[in-house]
Formats: sequence, C-alpha cells, structure tokens
Amino acid sequence: MTIELITGIGGFVASHMADYLLEKGSEVVGTSRWTEDLSRVAHIKDKFVMVPVDLLDLSSCLRCLSMHRPQYIYHLAAQSYVPDSFIYPAITIQTNTVGTLNLLEAVRLIKDYDPIIHICSSSEVYGQVNPDEVPIKESQPFRPQNPYAVGKVGADMIAYVYWRNYKIKTIRTRMFTHTGPRRTMSSAESSFARQIAMIEKELQEPVVRVGNLESIRTIADVRDAVRAYYILVRECRLGEVYNIGGDRTMKIGDMLDYLLSLSSMRDQIRVEVDPNLLRPADVTLQIPDSSKFKNETGWQPKIPFEKTMSDLLDYWRGNV
Repeated sequence: MTIELITGIGGFVASHMADYLLEKGSEVVGTSRWTEDLSRVAHIKDKFVMVPVDLLDLSSCLRCLSMHRPQYIYHLAAQSYVPDSFIYPAITIQTNTVGTLNLLEAVRLIKDYDPIIHICSSSEVYGQVNPDEVPIKESQPFRPQNPYAVGKVGADMIAYVYWRNYKIKTIRTRMFTHTGPRRTMSSAESSFARQIAMIEKELQEPVVRVGNLESIRTIADVRDAVRAYYILVRECRLGEVYNIGGDRTMKIGDMLDYLLSLSSMRDQIRVEVDPNLLRPADVTLQIPDSSKFKNETGWQPKIPFEKTMSDLLDYWRGNV
C-alpha cells in the first residue's frame, strides 16, 4: 500500500487531501502541532495515522519521516492567514520558510530515503501584477505584498535549492484562489458565507461586512485542487513549478452577489465596507496561466463555481 504524508492535516486543503487519498486506498499519515484544530478531520480520525510534528523542530521531522517513510509528501502546513502575517511576520516567515527547510533537510539526512515532495507555494508570491502581465505565467517575477507571501517565496526557493543541490525530489505548485466547504474566515468568500448563515439564524444583524470587493480572482474548488495535487506527484517533472487555477474569473463582489442570491433573506441584507478588512497592500489581479500543468497532466477543473459556493454556504449553515 502506498504511504502518503500530509503536513498540517487539520488544515482546510489538507483535510480534503486526506479524504481524497483515503478514497484512493492509500495509507495516510498526517502531522499536526499540539495547538492545531483537528475538527476538519474528526470524521476520519480513525482512518489515518496522526503524528505530532512541529516543523520548526528538525528532530520531530526526522522522527516522523524515519518511522513512516512515506513515498509521497504533501507539504501543506503553513501560517496561511494574510492579515495575521502582518501581526506575526517573524512567526509567519519562520513557519513557512524555515519549516519547509527543516522538512527537506530531514529528507536529506535520512539514509536510503527518496520520496517525492509536493511543496505548496502560493499565487501570492507574484503580488500585484500589471494588466499586461495576465494571465500570470510561472516566469512572472516575484513581488510579494505581505509577510505570508514572503514566507512562501522562501519555501518555493528552498525547494528549488534542494532539488538543484541534493536532487531531493521536490515539485512546487502556485495554486490560485481555491475554496469550498471547511474554508474558514481567512478568505473573503468564506467570511461572506458565514455572515449570511448567521444572519439567516438571527445571530447577526442583516449586514455583511466586507473589504475590497473590486479585486479580481480566478476561482477553483478545493476538491479539484487536491485532485490536481494527487496527479502532480505522480505525473509531473521533478524540480519544476506549476501554476494551477480554476476556470471562472470574477470580482470578489461577484462572489458575494452569488452567495446572497442563495439566501432567502437576500432582499433584507445590507453590505457595508469595514475598514479593518482592507489590507495595507492588496493583491487585486490574480488570473493564472495553468497551461503548463494542464498540458502535462490533462487535469481540468470539474466542479462548477455555483456548486462550490452552494456547498460553502451550506457548510456554514451547519457550523454557526
């Protein structure tokens, strides 16, 4: 049986990755820190092996990998909340860059061990692009706009260094906006969905508070994203980097409008801008060129935007 390891298994994407790997019949090993919320994987807690690992502690990485020796590693653990990265910049960069370094160093130090490692970078590394630079290719220069993105630049580049110098089998992805059920309020559309669900239950006044609604995003479903990651480690070229994204591009305000259209209270809900939700420096144009990944694998997004939004809203209706 194939042993596959997911770092930060309690996370949004990681929990869906675990579901998908279990469906494929793999033996799943998941890492978590002692502070991690594991509610997203409560439904499968008896179906995978949980290992306590702090990526900032090299010894715990070594112990986990030496014991389980997974053939595939999906490195999804990160401090991924952009607003918090401005509050905790050092911890964010340490977690995202040094944590990745420790994982790769552990692989390097273990004798006769040669896994394939997916390093999950981010479209945030590209920062603010100009209109003539979209769709964004993998060759686009880095212009990070926040400490989270800086930490992901570090993870991205240290993965490349370990491939070039040690032939550690890394493959990097720069996934663009992806969402769906289990997404927390760290994203705009999830915040909207949660607020609508609370309004419907009369737990909040009928006002949805928002940030910048003019930012443009290309949307993918998280379940399409994890399917892409599964294909990636089996079919893509070692040492390479791939943009991956959905096929629906719109303003964040369009996502809000669609979510509101799904609510029976849509005519009673007001929308108000909250200055606290506006980022010091925003990334407003995120449209990927995913042709490299699609041409090599044949992957295409399957889940329509409408189902993604409906499932997200239903998730919050059951969790507020």
